[in-house]
Amino acid sequence: MKVTSVEKKEKSTVELTIQVEAGVFEAAVQKVYLKNRGKINVPGFRKGKAPRKIIEGMYGSGVFYEDAVNECYPAAYDEAVKEQGLDDVGYPKMEIVEVGKEGFTFKALVSVRPEAKLGEYKGLAAAMEEAKVTEKDIDEELKPYVERATRLVSVKRKAKKGDTAVIDFEGFDNGTPFEGGKGENYELKLGAGMFVPGFEEQVIGMKAGEEKDLDITFPEDYHADLAGKAVVFHVKVNEVKEAQAPEVDDEFAKDVSEFETLADFRKDLGDKLLERKKVQAQADFENAVMEQLVEGMECEIPDGMVEVQVDRLMDDYAMRLQSQGIGMDQYMSMMGMNADMMRASARPAALKQVQTELALTAVVKAEDIQISDEEYEAEAAKLAEQYNMPVEQVKAIIPVEGLKKDLALRKASELVISSAVAGKAKKKAAPKKSAKKEEEGEEKPKRARAKKKTEEPAEE
Repeated sequence: MKVTSVEKKEKSTVELTIQVEAGVFEAAVQKVYLKNRGKINVPGFRKGKAPRKIIEGMYGSGVFYEDAVNECYPAAYDEAVKEQGLDDVGYPKMEIVEVGKEGFTFKALVSVRPEAKLGEYKGLAAAMEEAKVTEKDIDEELKPYVERATRLVSVKRKAKKGDTAVIDFEGFDNGTPFEGGKGENYELKLGAGMFVPGFEEQVIGMKAGEEKDLDITFPEDYHADLAGKAVVFHVKVNEVKEAQAPEVDDEFAKDVSEFETLADFRKDLGDKLLERKKVQAQADFENAVMEQLVEGMECEIPDGMVEVQVDRLMDDYAMRLQSQGIGMDQYMSMMGMNADMMRASARPAALKQVQTELALTAVVKAEDIQISDEEYEAEAAKLAEQYNMPVEQVKAIIPVEGLKKDLALRKASELVISSAVAGKAKKKAAPKKSAKKEEEGEEKPKRARAKKKTEEPAEE
């Protein structure tokens, strides 16, 4: 392997021209031949016994070149990147320049870790919402308990919106029953909008024992067989039920909680809600601080680095879906999406994570944050306890430098956040104008900053 040229490109990329010598390439061609000769039929030879020269004579001298290039370029690329001392952080873009018996030459566009230039990172200001709970908030917290304790009770009156009508129904298209249009003792909540438009509205006003024909026209975007058709549903109401909520008092509190009085139950709900709001307010504050840290950073982020993070998010999401018994292909089908759409939706989150990691890495460097062996051992022990596995197994899974890097980034984040001020965010200063530019009505160009992409992956 020989690197014949190194050229810096835009957005933290470097283009390497790499030459693979004839001997290395010939060995790769021979390996590919031995691997594939059993799949090639040559008249006059048993399958897998045809000499390489015969096959090349039939199909051309370069019949094995493509596979041979794929066989040896990854090692050549890795060696070239290492030789040049590049911190490769993305997927390279490859281009074959020439290939023949003398070997082959290819270009590789390498995404290298960019050097981030920090703006202010101490004393940042961000708004923090005051956590408070009102009686109305507590009423909302009570609602699920009331709904679970609500019962449907049969009533002897006409059905009204909000009631549940127990019905038999059958649909007819020009007098002929159609598939999927029949049901018995179906509990239909009136006003929920679960049936075709116009159906529930015509059941309102009916009472138990009453029968009625409903004239219904299906929407144009309905199932192809019935879209836009005028049909008739014959409906019989068997029963009308109304929802009867429980009396929200001390007895109710005893039934649905461990408290003896409603006042104590409401206080507990309020205290828990207040704690959740405090946690959320702190999280929102920290996110806002991190956004300011990123906005103040100057950095050209290579696309390849973001794509690697997109892959990580996609893999994490696929694992979460799999834990619920859903495959990624099945999920995309359900959501009407394809792989490209999924990746596009994950890209903003991936970009944000890359930006934050680069900014915090710059803080680590600026503050010379170091992680001691004692801190490393303590974190490894913590992870071992969390995942219920031996410490040595954790160390085998997570490289020492990787874990120390994560701890250093965490320390950097804590430093930035602990120095931040909770209050109103600082206003961005308007760009100044030179005397000449002011006369012309033009502003000086702003500094280039790491910009958030607008195209749309947990989150995590």
